[in-house]
Amino acid sequence: MNKRLNFVRTIRTSNGRIDFSKLEAKWVAKWKQQSPDGSLHPTKHLDNHDTSKKTFYSLSMFPYPSGVLHMGHLRVYTISDVVARFKRLRGYKVIHPMGWDAFGLPAENAAIERGIDPSEWTETNIAKMKSQMSNFLADFDWDREVNTSSPEYYKWTQKIFLMLFEKGLAYRQEAEINWDPVDMTVLANEQVDSEGKSWRSGAIVEKKLLRQWFIGITKYANELNRDLETLDGWPEKVKLMQRNWIGESHGAEISFPIEGYSNVEVFTSRPDTLFSVQFLALALNHPIVTELAKQDGELAKFINGTYELNSKAGYKLPIKASIPIDVNNNKSEKYDIPIYAAPYVIGSYGHGAVMGCPGHDDRDFEFWKLHEPTKQAIQVVAPTKQDVTNPYTEKAGTLQDSSVLPTGIADLGNYRGKSVKEAMKLIVKNLEGHSLGKPTTNYRIRDWLISRQRYWGAPIPIIHCDDCGPVAVPDEQLPVVLPPTEGKHFGKGNPLANIDSFVNCECPSCGKPSKRETDTMDTFMDSSWYFFRYLDPNNQKLPIGKEASKDMPVDLYIGGVEHAILHLLYSRFISKFLNDYGLWNGEQCKSEPFSKLITQGMVHGKTFSDPDNGRFLKPDELDYSDPANPVVKSMGKTPLVTYEKMSKSKYNGADPGECIAKYGADATRAHMLFSAPISDVLNWNEEQISGIDRWLNRVVQLGETIKELPVHDGAKQGTLSQHELELNGKVQLAEFNHNELTLYNDVSGYVSRIAKSIEIDFSFNTIISDMMKMSNAIGDAVKSDSEYSTDLIVDSYKKLLICMSSVTPATAEEGWEIINSSNGSEVESIFYQSYPECQPIESTTQQYNIFINGKMRGVLVSTKDLITQPHSQIIDEISKEINVTEFIQGPVKKVITKPWMISIVS
Repeated sequence: MNKRLNFVRTIRTSNGRIDFSKLEAKWVAKWKQQSPDGSLHPTKHLDNHDTSKKTFYSLSMFPYPSGVLHMGHLRVYTISDVVARFKRLRGYKVIHPMGWDAFGLPAENAAIERGIDPSEWTETNIAKMKSQMSNFLADFDWDREVNTSSPEYYKWTQKIFLMLFEKGLAYRQEAEINWDPVDMTVLANEQVDSEGKSWRSGAIVEKKLLRQWFIGITKYANELNRDLETLDGWPEKVKLMQRNWIGESHGAEISFPIEGYSNVEVFTSRPDTLFSVQFLALALNHPIVTELAKQDGELAKFINGTYELNSKAGYKLPIKASIPIDVNNNKSEKYDIPIYAAPYVIGSYGHGAVMGCPGHDDRDFEFWKLHEPTKQAIQVVAPTKQDVTNPYTEKAGTLQDSSVLPTGIADLGNYRGKSVKEAMKLIVKNLEGHSLGKPTTNYRIRDWLISRQRYWGAPIPIIHCDDCGPVAVPDEQLPVVLPPTEGKHFGKGNPLANIDSFVNCECPSCGKPSKRETDTMDTFMDSSWYFFRYLDPNNQKLPIGKEASKDMPVDLYIGGVEHAILHLLYSRFISKFLNDYGLWNGEQCKSEPFSKLITQGMVHGKTFSDPDNGRFLKPDELDYSDPANPVVKSMGKTPLVTYEKMSKSKYNGADPGECIAKYGADATRAHMLFSAPISDVLNWNEEQISGIDRWLNRVVQLGETIKELPVHDGAKQGTLSQHELELNGKVQLAEFNHNELTLYNDVSGYVSRIAKSIEIDFSFNTIISDMMKMSNAIGDAVKSDSEYSTDLIVDSYKKLLICMSSVTPATAEEGWEIINSSNGSEVESIFYQSYPECQPIESTTQQYNIFINGKMRGVLVSTKDLITQPHSQIIDEISKEINVTEFIQGPVKKVITKPWMISIVS
């Protein structure tokens, strides 16, 4: 490997400033020639030869290949790149891969608009984005690259599906689903926002009944909830979001007798409200509803309708239920509770049945008002010391009947006056006595619906046979490849269902004509395991091999908090399943895939709006004659300036490519880190990047100045610290004067703080300020009249460059070449260096300010124990530097000593 290449340095503009674009192009060319795979990692070949290195897996969430990188991408990838480069300096074998989350509706819709295949659109965009990533000097392991839309990848997504199918965790059933009428596809519950709209199209989501494929994530609900406690490296807000989504709830399973049918099971977290039940509501696919619909055409029509998520529609069934026990704890069969089929009841939650308590639940109250507007909502729980509001939903207070509550039942018997907690236990105990209830734990999370009626996704590897039922596609027939498409296939409904050559096939089990499954998988299936494939991207036999899996879990995972529920939850589930299946051993980490999680804040853009009406202003509507004070052209007024989420409608987007072209990648990266703490919103202001640009210029110029310094061993005076050190590559017994010791200790402190900020605190904004302070300290030493060892200054500058190399790699390489070159000799890359290991030296000397009769007369550098000596000895020591007798009038009355000061009073 030739790691010493000679390039002509062409880095200055006509005005003498550094041309960072040319400087970076120079070093990119060098790195690519030095790297075995043409990447930006000149020392990559060393990782394969040193098996003693510990592995560090640094991972940023892979992007959808839209074709354009935005500032949010730049922020997350800069963070991961800085950590990866730093860890290499620390001696780790770093895994820092990149790939593409390439399936999904955007590519399909774009392809339909342009009349091309989605794969063509995707490949073009990937090529664009790889080039953009290279421009901001991201050092990714491109030999580990994955593309979820390639058959080589989704073969293994399909295999994981079949593993789940084998274990009974992938199944098909009719279910009430969320239907996006614009994109014409099924949405998971997580893809519907709080207003009942699709997360992507914004359409009002409707309810439908369809046969769909599900993944049994609820079987892992307890583990997923419990093991959040082990994730010490995760933000608490993310763990809380996951915990709330999993929704562990302790309550009771209650059996309600139904007139003419078997009992209906209902889960409730509020068994204390049993005696306030006024109706039961059943999901549209509940077995009783399905059975009744066979004889009731109106009911059949109702359950086949489409409903908004917050619909309070209901169909009153011709049967009634009974509250299972009465207030005297006797089994009851008083069938007076009406039963409704209602779309607001989720069939996959609990048993698809809800006990309606209008007096204690807002949703039940709204439903009851619509269907029984003349009937009063009943309450049995009241606050201890205040009047009841309607409905009263707090899980606190006592049980009361109509003697206290105007809306209560006539008599609560022994339950009257019991606290909610006491009543819950007593009611469940009494239900158990009649085998009509039991305590149980339920989870809000529901099984993962993965069916999508779209083309651009991984085909579900199932064949439907009339005789055999759903049959797994044999391993040797994987992958089930997406067929080529034509425009006619993208009409209404499922595109794959319109391609006969894809649909028609033979049953692998019996050989009879059969039909291939035409749904594709939710793209979260693709991203739920990609971090495993990065470790073994060329394995032709398994998704990941045993040896490669030893590099799990991911040490650091970086991405937006918008993925806190969807992607992270599914990834945790699949990781736990693959451990149970035996594909990897996650015992040491509870099968959790990500040890440390960073959720960076969003990047907001500078936004201008009309001061009169608040309308967002386009750039060409502003006069920038005075860049610091733009005005609205049409009115001459100063616009309102805010920072808001970047969007086309606000005209506040910032193109990373334009910024890099103007200032260089190093300055852009450093400014991105410097502008805000990692978890905060970053207000992107390109005008402020000039300060970073000036600093980088100074750093390179400082190297040129230091290179011309005469060799100087420093001053040798007074009592000096003696330590065996390596300075500027030379082992020597360093004797520092006071100024040298200060510089050495300051630099050592910055080196340690920068390491801690990157490795432990992730306070990337402070590392830039510490590097600036470090360069200023070195610059001050160079300009100082005091004597400094040249080796010490050179050594300090080299440490600065090594610290900078993770953030501003090209500038650091340039400074390194300048300071190390000799007579045109070629210089080894800075990335062959190790991060400095240095500790401040505790000085045996102290600088004292000398005061005589209240006036400062000079400075003395002497031993720290000087102030413990007799006053006569102190005065003798001072007299060696200062003519004491010139300022003393008469005999010395007293000597006052402090660790930094000596005062003589005469």
